[in-house]
Amino acid sequence: MRAAGCETIVDAKDLAVVGITEILSHLPKIYGLYQRLIKEADKHRPDLAVVIDSPAFNWRVARQMKKRGIPVVYYVAPQFWAWRQGRVRLLRDYIDKALVIFPFEEKFYRDRGVDATFVGHPLADLPHPASDRSDYAMQFHLNSAKAWITLMPGSRVKEVRMNLPTILAAAAQIGSDYEFLLPVAPTLDRAFLKSIIGRQDIRLIPESLPALWHSRAGIIASGTATVEAAMMRTPFVMVYRVSQLTYVLGKPRVKVPHFAMVNLIAGEKVVPELVQDDFTAANVVAQIKEILPDGPARDRMVEGLSRVKGKLRAPERGAEGATPAPADRAAEIILGIVRLKTVSR
Repeated sequence: MRAAGCETIVDAKDLAVVGITEILSHLPKIYGLYQRLIKEADKHRPDLAVVIDSPAFNWRVARQMKKRGIPVVYYVAPQFWAWRQGRVRLLRDYIDKALVIFPFEEKFYRDRGVDATFVGHPLADLPHPASDRSDYAMQFHLNSAKAWITLMPGSRVKEVRMNLPTILAAAAQIGSDYEFLLPVAPTLDRAFLKSIIGRQDIRLIPESLPALWHSRAGIIASGTATVEAAMMRTPFVMVYRVSQLTYVLGKPRVKVPHFAMVNLIAGEKVVPELVQDDFTAANVVAQIKEILPDGPARDRMVEGLSRVKGKLRAPERGAEGATPAPADRAAEIILGIVRLKTVSR
């Protein structure tokens, strides 16, 4: 967005806090950022507000915009279908249009009185990386004779602290017959990751998609990274852990049958889910060993990931028979709302 010319008032990474208990210590800072953003909105009086993800922050922003008569579009709508479904009323009250990125969300929100449209997932049309495996191995000093496993412990410091040690323990048990790649998320510092990895032979690399594309399998924390793996059709084991208090408080509120987004989209268990107490090094090793070799288990997972990728594409065709990219479809809808407001003035 900065590259496209957007002026940054509040950086999204400053809002990246995971967990019920973890957010408490960050509330003063987040409230200060919220006040700064509203002040800038009052100064510039935008024609329309587009809020993206971060529901705890953005529904409050949306409420303030609505009070000021500014239309609000929610892109990447909150996952209220997963827990706290009663909060859908916040979208009904403060949102003019919801642009959703998972196919089942459109019906969920429409059934509850929210004007929602499925525009496709931003990752659905990602091309496969063009890099050759041998060139990639040479660039990052990898052994091309070995199979590779990508490790993705999360994109936030708290997530990494909770997930990476167990992932590393699993990697140690899997052994030196494999190369282990860890893409460094833009929100993380390499020195921080190295401090946790220690002497273990894990290769830090800059991008996730080429690593996933060239890897035999992945061990991946719940989140967007699981969708990236699905788009690359890379078999993986989903893992996740939060603080025990957060888990105890949050688990009774979860309203969905699966934790992994891939499984929710598929409507069935495509990838194994190891969450909280089930997330042990031994369990990770047992699950990963089922999908590393060629065979029925691996074939079933690859086929399931292919089905997920198909479901995430935009549902409608453009004028010339081409499926519009999700971002383009979202932009068309947003610009249509802006034009309608301009005409009605």
